Amino acid sequence: MSLDTHQSVYREQLLEHLLIGELLKLSWLRHGATLEVSKASLDRAGHDIVLEANGVMRHVQLKSSAVDASAASQKIHVGLGAKPSGCVIWICFDSATLQLGPFLFFGGAPGEPLPPLGDFRVARHTKANALGVKAERPNIRVIPKGRFRRVESVEALHRALFGI
Repeated sequence: MSLDTHQSVYREQLLEHLLIGELLKLSWLRHGATLEVSKASLDRAGHDIVLEANGVMRHVQLKSSAVDASAASQKIHVGLGAKPSGCVIWICFDSATLQLGPFLFFGGAPGEPLPPLGDFRVARHTKANALGVKAERPNIRVIPKGRFRRVESVEALHRALFGI
């Protein structure tokens, strides 16, 4: 039994905690412990966490995949575009050690909104209905990996998020 397939929610939560821990550690060591973190109770509008530092509030949708995974895109909720400085952090990680990085970032500059999502393909449900049709998911867009910016370290990710 593989933990990757049978414990995917556990891994997702673990990676979220590891990322938040690294960002908080950096804030403690270099930025006067100014980072605030809030967790969304519901993922209704597309964000998992809210991060705030340096006067910038970021509604963040988290995605993850192993460094050697073949994922070519991510599905993003359009509601994220309505949030101030919405963004997506795609956490790449080593599946053997859970070492984080590099990161892939999709978002505007600190204080700027998410790039428009209207030109991206509308996602479809993974399972077909009784007629064999995979219905569209009108609030979800498919963002190709090439539209994400590669960020090598937690320090560089912090700068991308907050400009510090």
